[in-house]
Amino acid sequence: MTNWGKLLPMAKLYFYYASMNAGKSTTLLQADFNYRERGMDTMLWTAAIDNRSDHAIASRIGLGADARRFTPGTNLWREVSDRHAETPLSCVLIDEAQFLTATQVWQCARLADGDGNGAGIPVLCYGLRTDFRGDLFPGSAVLLGIADALVELKAVCHCGRKATMNLRVSDSGEAVGEGAQTEIGGNERYVALCRRHFAEALGMYR
Repeated sequence: MTNWGKLLPMAKLYFYYASMNAGKSTTLLQADFNYRERGMDTMLWTAAIDNRSDHAIASRIGLGADARRFTPGTNLWREVSDRHAETPLSCVLIDEAQFLTATQVWQCARLADGDGNGAGIPVLCYGLRTDFRGDLFPGSAVLLGIADALVELKAVCHCGRKATMNLRVSDSGEAVGEGAQTEIGGNERYVALCRRHFAEALGMYR
């Protein structure tokens, strides 16, 4: 039977979520810098599907860093645990976390929860909450459900309101309402909008 009085403080699973262009990668890289500046080891991950930059993680303001790349078949629990056994990690940071599978999100939770012999490793996940239709990404849905801390990063719509939605546009700039959930692209393919202008662009308020 668990002795609740002897439980140690638990590391946390964090989910930093936002629309496009809210500075998620920049915030991740700043957090990583803060750990490393204090002599702490970290481990960075990002989705293998996004290969737009020479750096595995790259921000719009020019910052970048190398990182391991995960696919749906990557066992994050095993990969991070093996590295942690060699060199203790102070934090794991994951970019493009919306592409995590449900199983991988639970692996992140297990890393934070530890193995019962002490506190685990803080895991900081950064990603989009919703896709171009306003639907949750699978990984984001699980993170919203089980993360210890949810932090919304702010982007701004052209009207000045908070941008919470990601509108996909065609090469000619027309709103796109159908297609595969995942289509990698930047400012040429997506526009961050408030809910009102997102809905109006897709004709949802007619």
